[in-house]
Amino acid sequence: MEPKQSLSDAERSRYEWQLWVPGFGASGQERLKRASVLISRCGGVGGIVAYELAAAGVGRLVLAHAGDVRLNDLNRQLLMTTDWIGKPRVECAAARLRELNPLVEVETVAENIRADNAERLVGRVDLVIDCAPIFSERLLLNREAVRQNKPLVDCAMYDLEAQLTTIIPGKTPCLACLYPEEPPSWKREFPVFGAVAGVIGSLGAMEAIKVLAELGEPLLRRMLLCDLRDMSFRQTHLQQRTDCAVCGHLGKEVR
Repeated sequence: MEPKQSLSDAERSRYEWQLWVPGFGASGQERLKRASVLISRCGGVGGIVAYELAAAGVGRLVLAHAGDVRLNDLNRQLLMTTDWIGKPRVECAAARLRELNPLVEVETVAENIRADNAERLVGRVDLVIDCAPIFSERLLLNREAVRQNKPLVDCAMYDLEAQLTTIIPGKTPCLACLYPEEPPSWKREFPVFGAVAGVIGSLGAMEAIKVLAELGEPLLRRMLLCDLRDMSFRQTHLQQRTDCAVCGHLGKEVR
């Protein structure tokens, strides 16, 4: 991270209400200001993550997402607009975020996560948020986050269900402990309501804020499971696999 940055009068006014949060205050806001976050895909889940982090004042957001806006994106990708159909998603998202908060630096990468760019993109930030619908991308990000010792917030959803966990290399299990191999039945396109993406995206953004600002208790060694069909929320304890090919070499899980 960069050296400590004090808050301007404009920043204190913009973030006034969150500065009142016990345990956060000006020091927490300064941590957000000097932080950088990579968001893999800024669609349904990632778009909400990006919007909430921009609103909260995270200093630099790196958005990685290929492709153009399509009509069938608009039920859930709330950073996209009808007049942007046929144009790059990531540029539409960046424009909306800059309108919301011009104090936040937004960088765009018109690429999805691949084996040839994961190391470079993870290396540019302090924290990674994984919102990709493709499991291969999620496992690539997990591998690089562990290798580079970067926190990773993993958000996923399907239908009316969602899950969330925070991975801190050396302190928690990693995603490969849960999924040693890519699930064969996982598909890029699946049933989805925008409201479900909004729920898990907001929770994922809050996890990132907590880690960056050293606030509260992130979901370490725990996974939050949500089923919005009956509004049930529960947590499950996660255990590190000693034979995990990604994080097993880091030693026993901190209990």
